Amino acid sequence: MAIPPGVVGHKPNQVCKLHKSIYGLKQASRQWYHKLSSTLFSLGYIQSQHDHSLFTKSASHHFTALLIYVDDLILAGTNSSEIDFVKHHLHNLFRIKDLGPLKKFLGLEIARNSKGITLCQRKYALDILSDTGFLSSKPTVTPMVRTTRLYQGDGEPHPDPASYRRLVGRLLYLTNIRPDLSFAVQQLTQFMASPTTTQHQALTRILRYIKSSPGQGLFYPSSSKLILKAFSDSDWATCLDTRKSISGFCVFLGDSLISWKSKKQQTVARSSSEAEYRALASTSCELQWITYLMQSLQIVYTSPALLYCDNTSACHIANNNVFHERTKHIEIDCHVVRERLLQHLFHLLPISSSEQYADILTKPLDPTPFHYLLSKMGVINIYSPV
Repeated sequence: MAIPPGVVGHKPNQVCKLHKSIYGLKQASRQWYHKLSSTLFSLGYIQSQHDHSLFTKSASHHFTALLIYVDDLILAGTNSSEIDFVKHHLHNLFRIKDLGPLKKFLGLEIARNSKGITLCQRKYALDILSDTGFLSSKPTVTPMVRTTRLYQGDGEPHPDPASYRRLVGRLLYLTNIRPDLSFAVQQLTQFMASPTTTQHQALTRILRYIKSSPGQGLFYPSSSKLILKAFSDSDWATCLDTRKSISGFCVFLGDSLISWKSKKQQTVARSSSEAEYRALASTSCELQWITYLMQSLQIVYTSPALLYCDNTSACHIANNNVFHERTKHIEIDCHVVRERLLQHLFHLLPISSSEQYADILTKPLDPTPFHYLLSKMGVINIYSPV
């Protein structure tokens, strides 16, 4: 370890001899990553330029992928001998603990059978309910009431804002495999500085919704087709404080939901068409990244993706290369949609609002459309009775 800044009296080229674990030191994570990555490079692995935590190795008859999160690793491949060799080599260097076939990873619970793979966070969700005293609460059918509109200063200041922040932070991690919670949690994150009792009441409704299905998660069928399709949507000027719009998109690989986002736009849109067009720009960038990631995984994908939008004007703006009064105020970075469209990265197709899957990521819905769209996104609960 290099000498920390501020230490006086040391000679050039001296280093620190550690008497305890390096965990907690500023240099620890960098040194660990350097040691691990250099070891993988020596074994012939290549680091993905589109996701630096992904290392791959391709040979004539096998392919191996290794995904890293700090000191937790997932190893997958088509050749068991190569996997055993990598594990043995890493064990000699780092004394790793082999947990066998993937069942748990960073709070995710993985179950598999011949039909596919299911991801959920049931234990994590139950821990949240237990810590907050909502295990015996009355469940609700949706995370938010359709008429809910949260804004700054709505209600009395919450007496314990720190507990509000901690709980919202825990719910953020739960959205990793719960797209049904993404919009509701995104709304609550806007009031972390000074939450009110009204916003805390909305937070408790999310907990009661989790109580109704703590084991809900995503299902990835084994028979899914290799077709990329995305749904893009926005809700215009719904933020009562800033009048900014909410963007939402979800990306499917066949019938498997692999990416989604619910986020407030950075600038105010002058029309619903502009808001939809900005949402399309975010979705097209996500499709581009997923295409690059598939190349790193040696997946040959040449067909253009299918991008669905329910706003006719936004589709016309994407297809029309003439600037006019309705588009000259739109920032240039939004026209990445037109650029990717001309490169045949995707086909832009219309869709009815009732079949717009991303609608669940932009606004609160009534129970019937909410659960209909949720069923289309591959969200299931393997713990529910048949």
